[in-house]
Amino acid sequence: MNSIIKMTTDTNLASKLNILVSLNGLSFYSKNSVAGNRNILKNISFSNSQRTEKIEDLLVAVFNKNNELIQKYDQVLVIHSNNLATFVPTELFDEEYLGSYLQYKNKVFENDFFTFDALPKHEMNAVYIPYVNMNNFFIDYFGSFNYQHSSTILVAKLLEFHTVDDTKIMYVHVAENHFEIIIIQNQKLLLYNSFDYKNPEDFIYFILFTAEQLQLNPDEFQLNLLGFINLNDALFQICYKYIRNVCLLQMTTSANSFTETENRHHYILLNA
Repeated sequence: MNSIIKMTTDTNLASKLNILVSLNGLSFYSKNSVAGNRNILKNISFSNSQRTEKIEDLLVAVFNKNNELIQKYDQVLVIHSNNLATFVPTELFDEEYLGSYLQYKNKVFENDFFTFDALPKHEMNAVYIPYVNMNNFFIDYFGSFNYQHSSTILVAKLLEFHTVDDTKIMYVHVAENHFEIIIIQNQKLLLYNSFDYKNPEDFIYFILFTAEQLQLNPDEFQLNLLGFINLNDALFQICYKYIRNVCLLQMTTSANSFTETENRHHYILLNA
């Protein structure tokens, strides 16, 4: 693991590759200003039968079919997407006890590898368990690279987007089979949590339960949805049924060549 570099990303590089990895598949965004300013965005899902195979074999197949992944880049960022993450205020943080922060939220083991992303601007750290086997795979291809947790990018970007406002705003980021709830007030993170779901009823249950814990009235609080969700989705429709103020988070398309839908679906990948 020594050849992996963890550092803040530089968005002004001539070429960069962001790869978001999970057990369900991966997506990647490649930007090459030298080669005609080409921006490439792809999403690759693993089927249920594929998910029983070794993840390294699945990654080899993906790399063999996508030449963009094996080109030379100024910077490569691997983004780990899982529910093995939490946020710890800087004043309570001790690097010697990373596992203890996660044990109240997830089942952890002594041989788990724990790491963290520092967010000094927001006075907190994201503590998480990365996919070590995937990182080892990427070493063979890239030699060295940066990596972060998806929640680090998501929360930092939403805090940056959110204005100073005493109102509590709920953001829900939707992925396949799981979603994250982020609640922000006055550019401060009040709550971050992730949930697995199988159907729209699971989805709305966790949203309403979380709202109740923070004394948010479904007739009053604002719910902004992003990630893999659209207006005609069952997930959006059930939110609209039970929550008065619900909308898709508006996306700007001026920074890249992708559509608003693509920017919403790949919010983390494109904002890393």
